[in-house]
Amino acid sequence: MKKLFIFAVVTIFTLTVFGCAMGNRSAVLADSAADSPAVDADPTMLIKNEEEAWEKATTVFPAERQLNVQQFKELHEKVMAGQEQAYLVDLRTHPEFYAAHIPGTDHIHAGHMYTFPKKIKNKDAKIVLWCRTHKRGAYVGERLIQYGYNNVWWYKDGIVGWINAGHPLCNQFMGLFKVTDYHKYFMEIDPKTKKPLYRIREFHPY
Repeated sequence: MKKLFIFAVVTIFTLTVFGCAMGNRSAVLADSAADSPAVDADPTMLIKNEEEAWEKATTVFPAERQLNVQQFKELHEKVMAGQEQAYLVDLRTHPEFYAAHIPGTDHIHAGHMYTFPKKIKNKDAKIVLWCRTHKRGAYVGERLIQYGYNNVWWYKDGIVGWINAGHPLCNQFMGLFKVTDYHKYFMEIDPKTKKPLYRIREFHPY
C-alpha cells in the first residue's frame, strides 16, 4: 500500500511539472509569434532595394575601369606574357572555379572577400574582378575600395562573356577546352522522357 501511495505521488508530481513546462513553452512561443513581424509574401520591395544597392556598387568604378570581354582578353594576354602586373581574380564559388576557369587566373570566393587584405597587401595593386556574369564583381569591388584598395577594376561580362566570345577555359582534368553550349544548370535529361540520359553512375554530385 505504501509503495502504491509513493508511486501515485511521484506520478502526480511528474505530470504537474510536465504540464507547467508545456505551458511555459506555449507562452514563450506565443510571445515570439507576437513579436515577430508578419511574413511579406511580396518581395518586390526587397528586390528593388537589391537592384538599387547593386547600381550603387557599380558607380565606384570609373568608366575606364569597367572592362568588356575584348578589353579583358587583351589585359589577360599582357599579364600572362609578363608585360603587365595585375591580379585577375575570379570571384565564383570553389565548385564553379574548379569546374572551369580562365587559364592562369587567380581565385578568391566572393564570400571570402574579407581575406583580400591578407592575400594582397599592396593597396596600389591592380585588381581585376569578375564572376559568372556581373553581380558579385561589382559588390566585391565596392567593398575592396572601402577596405582602401585604390586600383580596383571590374570585368563586367564575366565568364559567360568569355565563353560566348569563344575563348578557352581549363581545369585540372581536361586541360584547355571551349564550351560550345553554355547552360547555367546543365542537365543530362532526355527532352522527351524527362529522364536521365545515363543509366549507371557510381557517384553523381549534382
